[in-house]
Amino acid sequence: MFESFFPKPRLFFSSFAIWSIVCVALWFSAGRDAGEALSLGGLFGHGFPQEPPADVNEIARAAFVEARESAGTFWLYQYMILCYAAFVLFWHWYAPHKWAKWSVFGSAAIIFVTWFQVQLDVMINEWFGRFYDIIQKALAQPGAVSAEDYYAQLATFLTIAMVFITTAVLNAFFTSHYVFRWRTAMNDRYVDLWKRVRHIEGASQRVQEDTMRFAAIMESLGTRLIDAVMTLIAFLPILWGLSTHIKEIPVFGEVAFALVWIAILWSVFGTGILALAGYRLPGLEFRNQRVEAAFRKELVIGEDREDRAQPPRLGELFANVRRNYFRLYLNYLYFNVARYGYLQVGVLLPYIALGPTIVSAGFTLGVMQQIVRAFGRVENSFQYLVNSWTTIVELLSIYKRLQAFEAAIEGQPLPRIDREFLAGGVDPA
Repeated sequence: MFESFFPKPRLFFSSFAIWSIVCVALWFSAGRDAGEALSLGGLFGHGFPQEPPADVNEIARAAFVEARESAGTFWLYQYMILCYAAFVLFWHWYAPHKWAKWSVFGSAAIIFVTWFQVQLDVMINEWFGRFYDIIQKALAQPGAVSAEDYYAQLATFLTIAMVFITTAVLNAFFTSHYVFRWRTAMNDRYVDLWKRVRHIEGASQRVQEDTMRFAAIMESLGTRLIDAVMTLIAFLPILWGLSTHIKEIPVFGEVAFALVWIAILWSVFGTGILALAGYRLPGLEFRNQRVEAAFRKELVIGEDREDRAQPPRLGELFANVRRNYFRLYLNYLYFNVARYGYLQVGVLLPYIALGPTIVSAGFTLGVMQQIVRAFGRVENSFQYLVNSWTTIVELLSIYKRLQAFEAAIEGQPLPRIDREFLAGGVDPA
């Protein structure tokens, strides 16, 4: 499943995780300060400005700070590109692979674009603070904000949003091709080994449908995981800093960096609750595919043989289908009660935590919007498993089915349930 597309998958993914940690640590320890000496921003109008005199006026000081932030951002992009390029070139040299252009370079491109979108999200969060402060100022005193300033803020948001939309559309287009290449790699592998796996029940479905769904779900979950991690890295410091505005929270009173701890504890609680409520779902989804495949196979054989697909046999097979679906419905009933109840309470959680500060007018409307939005981003990042649980269940059921292919390829015993169906038995449990 992975070797067909990625070079040495275990080493590839582990090395990516280690390299990411090294790059992040290097940036915060030395890389960030090396920009003045190494950045090429001066060639593009984003060079680091000289420190102004101590007695410079506030306007000049603000311009210096803005120019330095712009130069730092430009240097960060250079640093990220260098890190990605070093990883991609190493793997092209170390382990040449038929699909390396897509699996190595394509993965790096998707991850880089995901990181860029997170940076745009951070810019939008900062815009929310400025915009709602202007709204509060304008509503408090007529004429305090000019129409030009108001519409300039809207134009700023539109600019960021258009870049975000364009990036998202192009990334989705590229990702679609990436997923199909992964499916093609798996398809070619299994077709070449068809004689070894053709005897497995539902082999045609696994080659045609399961490879398609596996590649698509793996890409989706992987991209969302990377987005969650990068969002957490970007927004956790923001929420940490904004927590200084919160002097008190209900029940617990004064807690340092309260919003960060609330987001973490609430997400851990939700993940545990949903894991407990949905632990049976992967097995039921897998068995659902097996009983459906057994019913479908009997019908297909009955098209050519009169002695097959008789009503008693079809009734027995469909009874297994019905029984498994009813168990799925029951399990999803209490799983969805837990899931939707948890998510709806989560909508109110930041406003509950901010209650004492709002009542005491402890911050402006713009700061409140920044806090609520940053809290939501951090909370959603910690809730990756919560938001992806049903997709993970589907992936696990597909993975279990494809395991039979891998077992047959390696000459290992098939999983128990595949041996039962291969022998013609039906497990009604």
